[in-house]
Amino acid sequence: MGIYEHLTEFAGLPVAEFGPSGHLSDKALESPASYAWAVRGMGDGVDDFGTVWANFLRTVDTSGVTAIVVGYWSPYDEVDVPSLLAGSASALPALRALFVGDMTAEEMEISWIHHVDTTPVFTAFPELERVEIRGSAGLEFEPIVSDALRVLRFESGGLPASVVRTVGRSTLPNLEHLDMWLGVQEYLGDATVADLEPFLSGTAFLRLRHLGLEDSEIQDEIAAAVAGAPVVAGLESLSLAMGLLTDTGAEALLSGQPLTHLKKLDLHYHFCSEEMVERVRAALPGVAVDLDDRHVFDPDDGFYVEVSE
Repeated sequence: MGIYEHLTEFAGLPVAEFGPSGHLSDKALESPASYAWAVRGMGDGVDDFGTVWANFLRTVDTSGVTAIVVGYWSPYDEVDVPSLLAGSASALPALRALFVGDMTAEEMEISWIHHVDTTPVFTAFPELERVEIRGSAGLEFEPIVSDALRVLRFESGGLPASVVRTVGRSTLPNLEHLDMWLGVQEYLGDATVADLEPFLSGTAFLRLRHLGLEDSEIQDEIAAAVAGAPVVAGLESLSLAMGLLTDTGAEALLSGQPLTHLKKLDLHYHFCSEEMVERVRAALPGVAVDLDDRHVFDPDDGFYVEVSE
């Protein structure tokens, strides 16, 4: 499955489009701080991302803008997007939420979205409370040190172990929400359960209330590790969705520590049997359990995660 729609809401705000093909809303221009602004390039040498970004800063009063969505940039633009954003920090003093890579499959398959060192973003915007990144090719950054960051999300068809380990070495005392689409090895997703230990141990992020370890071809192994992981006791929601979860992984969850304190357990998109689906629901009557999108193993197609290429 690919991603076929742009964000229409981000960080609790409606998205206002700014780009060559978008209609510039007069209402948004009158109240720019009431919107998350999506800036998109075309990569045609005229409306490349750098040009559109400069036009955005000239056109919109960004002094009160709190949320930015970075859309399409062409790999041929030769624009270092993180450095471009960092160089504009003085124009965005109120920025608190950033989404990088809001591209549909028609624009760029998720595995083709190419990043560079993203460290400048975290350095230039120390007050960021929410960072979401789509795509993982070339993605790297130094361990993050931030008292402000509360939400960190990675959407990918394969999240490199190096990125997972860097997050685990980060100092984020107030992080509450962590999502990682781990993906498959074919698309750089080579993280192992051992790489997840800082998150599972509960020692890395003491205020974590949501943990998502999703879209993985080792989902059963992750479920078995989560079943005894200290971090679970402090969570309000847990997601092991989108991956190759089978009865083996679900059985491990049921046999492990209690999950009845959770408000939500997201296991949607899975390969569990109907009998196991009923067992999980029966075992957690007070928990909002999402077991939608059940798949049946097909020898011709094999197993496949929800998002890869």
